[in-house]
Amino acid sequence: MTEAYIYDAARTPRGKGRPDGSLHEVTSVALSARLLNAVKERNGLTGHAVEDVIWGNVTQVKEQGGCLARSAVLESDLDESIPGLAINRFCASGMEAVNLAANQVRGGAGQAYIAGGVEMMGRVAMGSDGAAIAVDPSLTFKTHFVPQGISADIIATEYGFSREDADSLAVESQRRAAIAWDEDRFARSIVPVRDQNGLTILDRDEYMRPGTTLEDLAKLKASFKEMGETMPGFDKVAMLKYPHLGRIEHIHHAGNSSGIVDGAAAVLIGNAEFGKAYGLKPRARIRATAKIGTDPTIMLTGPVPVTEKILKDSGMAISDIDLFEVNEAFASVVLRFMQAFQVDPGVVNVNGGAIALGHPLGATGAIIIGTLLDELERQDKTVGLATLCIASGMGAATIIERV
Repeated sequence: MTEAYIYDAARTPRGKGRPDGSLHEVTSVALSARLLNAVKERNGLTGHAVEDVIWGNVTQVKEQGGCLARSAVLESDLDESIPGLAINRFCASGMEAVNLAANQVRGGAGQAYIAGGVEMMGRVAMGSDGAAIAVDPSLTFKTHFVPQGISADIIATEYGFSREDADSLAVESQRRAAIAWDEDRFARSIVPVRDQNGLTILDRDEYMRPGTTLEDLAKLKASFKEMGETMPGFDKVAMLKYPHLGRIEHIHHAGNSSGIVDGAAAVLIGNAEFGKAYGLKPRARIRATAKIGTDPTIMLTGPVPVTEKILKDSGMAISDIDLFEVNEAFASVVLRFMQAFQVDPGVVNVNGGAIALGHPLGATGAIIIGTLLDELERQDKTVGLATLCIASGMGAATIIERV
């Protein structure tokens, strides 16, 4: 099978996903187009250089509706002969775009793709698409649906993680993210966002709260306790599935959960012939990809079984992986991953994660692949694994290997 290589990985800084966020004036299509232009310029792409643009985004309504990928291509300076495909695998949409592109290249369906995603959470609110999994009673009753925050608290209760455990991980995420920016570790990937006059709107992740302490976080109220314990009583719904727990400990809050932000990311993937045609040197190869379905009530445990699956499918062991990126949707997700595989915390989310930097849903999967690649290069390591939990009970993973 043809090898699929990563030639470039780029992302915008992440802006606060609210009306006073720096990127709030920019639409999803415009932000995507600017990033596509950056990939085009950085790599000297001309004409029908890539087979397709595969673009993830989660809340596909309003200005993020339709085939956003094709709209972004037409808004960009890419040739109009390049089509676009918009996909949605919830939080793993950006990763699924990359994995799909890589597997297309490996299967011989085109020499190159641009894959990634976008989410402007300050402009198009999460959940505004009215997903059936959350609103259709015939489905919610069958699946014992609860909001993700409740699911994160179920993980903490089931696997024995305390509020202090979660807060400690959050403080460390903030510390690592601040160091990463101070040491310019994201410099290769960051594409500053500029307005039509060329003035910089944002050139740095703005959600971070450096200096956050355990004492600061201890003052925050558990975000999902009230919705769990009062009507509609989601704790009672969950207990129908997990009666052995007795009760659910609510430990998550805004400080140890992922931030709502705006942002986009792109990865340029191609075969060896593509690289030769454009004089590009591959940075890594996509060694393996995987996805899996999991229990939709606890919902967020996907990184564990999908990692087991991708390692088995590729004939690898957890010890073969040098660095990990595990999306920090909620602190308990990462704590469970490290517990399950007995992984050294020092090689997981080395530069912080979504708790400190934010989680632009459709883009995050592509972001963490790029971050992983940059860090493998910085540390002169070889193999990395990126994985995310996914709404409604799924998991996705990608293994990359430097070349």
